[in-house]
Amino acid sequence: MMEGKCNCHWGGCTVAKVMKVLLVVGGLNWGLVGVGMLLGKNLNVVNMILGSMSALEAVVYLLVGVAAVSKLFGGCKCAKCKGSCADCTTCQVPGASQGM
Repeated sequence: MMEGKCNCHWGGCTVAKVMKVLLVVGGLNWGLVGVGMLLGKNLNVVNMILGSMSALEAVVYLLVGVAAVSKLFGGCKCAKCKGSCADCTTCQVPGASQGM
C-alpha cells in the first residue's frame, strides 16, 4: 500500500521550499550546538559563518523561527502547495499526515 518514499513534500512554492530548508538547517545547527556544549566547543555553524555580522546572524535565527511558527500553523496555504500532494498515492492513504 505505501510503497516507496513520498517525494511530494519537497514540492510546492519557493517560499515553502525555503522554509523547509531553514527548518532543516536550524535543526542541524541546534543539534551541533548541543553536541558542542557537551564537548566544550563552539559548533554553532551559523555563528561560525556569520559571527562577524551579528545583525545578519540575528536575521537568520529570526527566519528559522518564522519558518517554525509557520509550519506549526500548517505551513504555506497557496494553491501550489495545496496541490503538491494531490496526485501522491502515499499522501492519499486515509490517516496519513499530509504536508511536511
